[in-house]
Amino acid sequence: MNRIKKIAKWTGLILLILVTGLSLTIASRQNLHYDAPYPNIHASTDSAVIARGKHLVYSSAHCIDCHYRGNSDSLIALGQEVPLSGGVLFDLPVGKIYSKNITADKETGIGKYTDEEIARALRHGVHPDGTVVFDFMPFHNTSDEDLTAIISFLRTQRPVHNAVPEHQPNLLGNAVKAFMVKPVGPAGEVPKSVPRDTTAVYGRYIALNLAECSGCHTRRDMSGAFAGQPFGGGGNIEGFITPNLTPDPTGRIYKWTKQDFISRFRKGKLIPGSPMPWRSFGRMTDDELTALYNFLKTLKPVHDTLAIH
Repeated sequence: MNRIKKIAKWTGLILLILVTGLSLTIASRQNLHYDAPYPNIHASTDSAVIARGKHLVYSSAHCIDCHYRGNSDSLIALGQEVPLSGGVLFDLPVGKIYSKNITADKETGIGKYTDEEIARALRHGVHPDGTVVFDFMPFHNTSDEDLTAIISFLRTQRPVHNAVPEHQPNLLGNAVKAFMVKPVGPAGEVPKSVPRDTTAVYGRYIALNLAECSGCHTRRDMSGAFAGQPFGGGGNIEGFITPNLTPDPTGRIYKWTKQDFISRFRKGKLIPGSPMPWRSFGRMTDDELTALYNFLKTLKPVHDTLAIH
């Protein structure tokens, strides 16, 4: 009996030491600092560049869906700017994540950062203070031209003082951040510009580097890294299972014509609570949606029964 008690005592002690050590390690890795280059990106005051940035922010890049808590449609209908003051809550399995204030406010927004610091955060996933950016935005390979346009438009935003809450990771979230979340940078050489037309090449650029279609329509693991087949669906976004977009018979758009595809985007949100940014994507031009459709039809078919219709 005494031997059993001793074994239990030492087992408990060892477990306590292991748990304590792991907890201290996780705590010490919450704010790791990383280095990354600063892109040679500078905001422009050219009205055409700013207009291009506004179009991207309001449509394919869908910044207004994540960085504004109200109904952007009502403001746009009145000809008003949408204040990208952040604070949108993403209640995820790893904790509560809040979108940042990206207006020009110098205390709570991005007014205190240089163009290069903002560009580095978007392209290389490193905040101005050197900590990691959660990989929710698809702008790592966005062209210099479009990244310049986006930042140029953001610089015109009216400053809005809005102190966004800090992220609130749970125990799982802290562990994931400590060991799995790393900065994500460009895959290959970033283009200076990309020709805008209706080809599948431009559609691929939209899908991967602006609209982030793959980000939702490909399964991810807890860290946010891709774990499923590209565009094969099966991702769980706020309780919604994302559909398969590949040209497999189980795919959502398998039988759709180009006009079916465009028409669906023009209808907007039909399913209450859907996390799909229909309002923003509905502002894409017919040519942009045609390019996107053409690209999706070139994908390798993926048969995935998890991508429920």
